[in-house]
Amino acid sequence: MQGLYQWLVSADDAGAIEAHLYATAPHVDKIDREHFAELLHGVIRDIDGLHGQIAPHLDRTVQELSPVEHAALLIGSFELTSHLEIPYRVVINEAVELTKTFGGTDGYKFVNGVLDKVASRARSTEFRPR
Repeated sequence: MQGLYQWLVSADDAGAIEAHLYATAPHVDKIDREHFAELLHGVIRDIDGLHGQIAPHLDRTVQELSPVEHAALLIGSFELTSHLEIPYRVVINEAVELTKTFGGTDGYKFVNGVLDKVASRARSTEFRPR
């Protein structure tokens, strides 16, 4: 989340963001580096496709999203389509929890609603509405 937030706000190089976070993030020894790198670089690489998945479910343009909500939606969408081994409810819950922690008051409700709609398409065989 932190790396994508930084990329969305500054458009810095993903490799530089990754190195900076490894050097400064608290509890860096607990980071799954492989998964982190895959998320950061995968989301950046697939940004247009991910925007295509979330945009139809937004009540505003992608450019109007807060960076926290935007990052959570990108991570969630990426995991819904690229990490089928992670149950969709876990993906959505993690995105919601990140948004509750770092986002605005009701941002998590927005993220939950959008990712539910993305999941209904991306995980149609697994998806059961809540």
